Amino acid sequence: MREWSSGTRVITTVARDDLADGGAGAMAETIEAIRVRCPGVQVETLISDCKGDPGSLAQIFAARPDVLNHNIETVLRLQRAVRPSASYARSLAVLARAKAEGLVTKSSIIVGLGETFDEVVQTLRDLHAVGVDIVTIGQYLRPTSNHLPIAHWWTPDDFARWKHIGESDIGLGHVESSPLTRSSYHAREAAGAGSLGAAARG
Repeated sequence: MREWSSGTRVITTVARDDLADGGAGAMAETIEAIRVRCPGVQVETLISDCKGDPGSLAQIFAARPDVLNHNIETVLRLQRAVRPSASYARSLAVLARAKAEGLVTKSSIIVGLGETFDEVVQTLRDLHAVGVDIVTIGQYLRPTSNHLPIAHWWTPDDFARWKHIGESDIGLGHVESSPLTRSSYHAREAAGAGSLGAAARG
């Protein structure tokens, strides 16, 4: 492993249904290994919902990532079409558990799948209600013809409005919002802003 002395590194994962803990143990061990070899590096983890299993989630929480990221992905109405193996309520519960453990929490919304402007605002409210500190919002780009089609192209002004509403009206610590924003976009800056927001809320 390269000896990084500072900055933020993002560890991502895919669901590991072949493992009893969904890969939580491997995630925790990776966080701990980075801390040993690169103590000055911030660690952000992008985790699956681990099917909501408390033991699996506890393994990750106990490793104390600097930012715990779990993506809600889309609005409540579109969850079944976009995330057939996941659950809006379960994702919110995972984020709420992480916040209860004192972690800085983060989530992401991809737009352009058929949601309305106000449904995105409601999702921001739902994320804030469970203590999420950082949210990223970006435009959906269809990877292949086998994926869902793009239903709508949102404008930069729309993304700017969501950022303003999320931070100024709802009270989220930091909202990174633009057409090309992705979950780990400006991770270091977002982590800093989100941590300050978390501290300000108590």
